[in-house]
Amino acid sequence: MVNLGLLLIRLVVGITFMGHGAQKLFGWFGGYGLKGTGGWLESIGVKPGVFMAFLAGAAELLGGLLFAAGVFTWAGAALITITMLVAIFTVHGKNGFWVTQNGYEYNLILIVVAIGVALIGPGAYTLL
Repeated sequence: MVNLGLLLIRLVVGITFMGHGAQKLFGWFGGYGLKGTGGWLESIGVKPGVFMAFLAGAAELLGGLLFAAGVFTWAGAALITITMLVAIFTVHGKNGFWVTQNGYEYNLILIVVAIGVALIGPGAYTLL
């Protein structure tokens, strides 16, 4: 059952991150694409916006893919963790803890899940 539990966690978190990456990179799933996300990043002082949007989107897409697949899970977890730390330091941290005030609660939970799975290992159900 542990292996099934790890698979469920990896799939839900990984695929969700892939979706967020696709929003930034391609404008899929209601996202704004590189230009829109880059413009928003520049509006909060993160420059160059389009390049930073690309980095964030690529990290989310690749990190999510690796995490979901259970392949180089540690690298996927690192990309997820770095992306969430940047989100905390640039957007959510100043708003406090609770997500209801746009705080960092959710980002912290994702960091802990990613690091926890990386420390435990991906389980038996992986693509390799």
